[in-house]
Parts: sequence; C-alpha cells; structure tokens
Amino acid sequence: MSPKVYYPIFLDLSGKRCVVVGGGRIAERKCSTLIKTGARITVISPAITKRLAGYREKGWIRHIPRQYRSGDIKSAFIVIAATDSGETNEKVARDVMAAGKLLNVVDVPSQCNFIVPSVLRRGLLTIAISTGGASPALAKAIRKELQRLYGREYSRYLDRLRDIRLKVMKEIPDKREREKILKGLAASVKKGKKVQKAHR
Repeated sequence: MSPKVYYPIFLDLSGKRCVVVGGGRIAERKCSTLIKTGARITVISPAITKRLAGYREKGWIRHIPRQYRSGDIKSAFIVIAATDSGETNEKVARDVMAAGKLLNVVDVPSQCNFIVPSVLRRGLLTIAISTGGASPALAKAIRKELQRLYGREYSRYLDRLRDIRLKVMKEIPDKREREKILKGLAASVKKGKKVQKAHR
C-alpha cells in the first residue's frame, strides 16, 4: 500500500466552529493552538485539565461536560479526536467521515483526512514541517533546527516588509518594477541574516 500524499494548506479558522473531543493534555495542546486562530472551540469531555478550565473561564472555549455523542459534530467545520479511548476516537472518526468534515485523530494518521504538521512561527512567518505521519519526532527535530536559522528578528522583518509591500503596490503601477523592488527587499533580508551570522 503506497503512502498517502498530503496537500499542504493553511486554513482560516476565524469564526469557524471547531470541536475537540477529549479534555486531557493532548486536547489542551490542540486548544492552545486553535485559540490563536480565532476559532470557536467546543471541548467535549466529562473532565478537563486546569488549563482548559482556565480557557473556559476566559471565554476562549466552550465546555460540554459529558461523553461524546454523534450529533456533537453536526455544525463543526473541523473536528479533533483527542481522547485516551480508541473506541471513542473511532466513533468520532466514523461520524466525521460520514459527514464529510475535516478530521484529525491524534497519533492515528490512518483515521484522519488531515494531519497537523510541526510548526515554527515567527510573527507572520509560518513554517510547517511534516513527515506524512512517518516520524513526528523527526519533524520536531527539523523544526528545532529551523528555529536556529530563523530567529525572532524575522517577525520584525516581515512586519516591515508587509508595510513596504503595501506602499509599493499602491504607488508603483508597473508590475515588473514592483516585482523587482519586492524581490530585492526579500533578498536584502536574507543577505542581512548572513552578515549577522558571520559576526557571531
């Protein structure tokens, strides 16, 4: 059986309903990431961690304190099954797949229709690394290597580049001239990084 070939994509989840089934540490990590996207998060679990309870108190998540039921995913855009029960996760997977929605079953790629990459964020810069589910540990190791190559200064660089790009797009009508300027700016950022590293 040949391995799955995934299509890389960045989703806009702002305002979208996301259901997380499970209330443990794994569900906590998933919610921590989802909160940053502006998603409307519902956690379904009889019990939740202290951190998840804190998220609930702040209004960042909604908590339904019971076991999962089939109708829970009806209006969901995306569903994450993160319980410690294989039986429950399989039930969630069947329901979500039948409804044609986005599903991630934590640590079981064969039951998912999307997997979550290891992610490096530097402000507006997002680098996602995936091994297709073959070795999440390797993806994490590569992410740590990239963290050294792309420091926090990239957040400032990108804020500046965004502002300059908006100005260039507005004030320079010629497409080729715009592309020349913008490519030059991107190249200067990379060159500046090399100079910084040479002096370390």
